[in-house]
Amino acid sequence: MSTAPPQPAGTLRTASAAGRWVLLASVLGSGMAFLDGTVVNVALPRIGEDLDAGLAGLQWTVNGYALTLAGLLLLGGSLGDRLGRRRIFIAGVGWFAVASLLCAAAPTVEVLILARALQGVGAALLTPASLAIIEAGFHPDDRGAAIGAWIGLTGIAAAIGPFLGGWLVQAVSWRLIFLINLPLAVAVVWVAARHVPESRDPSTDGRRLDVTGAALAALGLAGLTYALTEGPASGWTPLATGAGVAGVALLGLFLLAQARLPDPMMPLGMFSSRLFSAANAVTFLVYAALSAALFLLPIQLQQVAGYSPLRAGAALVPMTVVMLLLSARVGRLAQRTGPRLPMSVGPVVAAAGLALMARVGPGSGYVADVLPAVLVFGLGMAVTVAPLTATVLAAAGPEHAGVASAVNNGVARVAGLLAVAVIPVAAGISGADYLDPGAFDAGFVRGVLACAALCAAGGVLALATIRAPAEPAPPGAEPRTHCALAGPQTAEPAAAQGAPAGPGRA
Repeated sequence: MSTAPPQPAGTLRTASAAGRWVLLASVLGSGMAFLDGTVVNVALPRIGEDLDAGLAGLQWTVNGYALTLAGLLLLGGSLGDRLGRRRIFIAGVGWFAVASLLCAAAPTVEVLILARALQGVGAALLTPASLAIIEAGFHPDDRGAAIGAWIGLTGIAAAIGPFLGGWLVQAVSWRLIFLINLPLAVAVVWVAARHVPESRDPSTDGRRLDVTGAALAALGLAGLTYALTEGPASGWTPLATGAGVAGVALLGLFLLAQARLPDPMMPLGMFSSRLFSAANAVTFLVYAALSAALFLLPIQLQQVAGYSPLRAGAALVPMTVVMLLLSARVGRLAQRTGPRLPMSVGPVVAAAGLALMARVGPGSGYVADVLPAVLVFGLGMAVTVAPLTATVLAAAGPEHAGVASAVNNGVARVAGLLAVAVIPVAAGISGADYLDPGAFDAGFVRGVLACAALCAAGGVLALATIRAPAEPAPPGAEPRTHCALAGPQTAEPAAAQGAPAGPGRA
């Protein structure tokens, strides 16, 4: 296979054929990972029935992917900067494809969980590399437009995920949602090898790769997630209790290592900024609510309200459309008014949408019951996410934009990981309850109301802590926004337009 000709860094133009090829490879690769993060939720009931899995198995089907992605995302960005972004991007796409094949062939839920964890490793390699390729390759005058195109097009991929997943599950099998990655991966590797120039960050020469930090973070999160998932259901056996204690200890060692290492993957000094810490705390609360709600709602629609997988997937599309249409506009407004008002109001509006979801039950009509909740929730998230992104980046400063984006992304993913583990069990859903419409319906109401409380708490926290305005953009500049529609399993919560790539770039 031929390779891309040498291309000077920072010279690609969006209007050129070379620039369009690079965008195509980046969008297809990251879109594949984003798509897989959204199609799986719609397929969960069928996966559970086919593989005879309990609720914990479904939780781990989601969290196995999120766990390795959250734990290794910063390491994946560092590998791309050191070894070459195109090389790591192609390796991640290939890894993701092989893991997808294992997912499709999984004979048991345990094998599926393992394969999903391997998928997360591939996504941790390809996702940061896809954006870094754009940032390194495009001319500064076109970089914002290129990243905006990346955000919008990958957002569309995430938006169609629930609909596509529902159609594939209903028409053929849940296994097809993983098999569709194989032809996509072949196309991405072919385009990347032929048309994407190689790039790396020379400033990383001589700097240590923080493998220790990545291992401590991933193992600590795994232990804590296992304990929170299995402990309440099993009565806190010695294994569950020991896993929780070990997870907390490993995460403590991770923080200690980050404070002492000369080149940490997560510089703790950034959290000395009150604004940065507050914005990440709001991120944690809002994205925890988002992840748990999007885990519970597709099951409720299918198992309790009687929707088909296709109809359940289509029911979520208006939410993503609202976010796509409004996020940039809200970002421009927040640049003029400051982030405090939208970051306070947005989560409260989203909480109202989550509270409306409690009305979804047996015999619920789409227009009367589901659509209002989805639209209000989407509106609240659209008002929240762009100002939240701008605040995180402004608090860190332009010289730390890459690592600030990565840290905020990690916070969002960890929030989703823990919320999917804790909220269903706390709501009284366990074992095979998702197969019992009456039991699941009662737990769903408690679960989405808990999500609403988390979201509203995020708004209250923003009102109390977000004081300084976001750094104003230069005249005529586009607002710093991100693909808001997909939550912590997919989108980048703080992918800034024009932010410099770095070893911590997400």
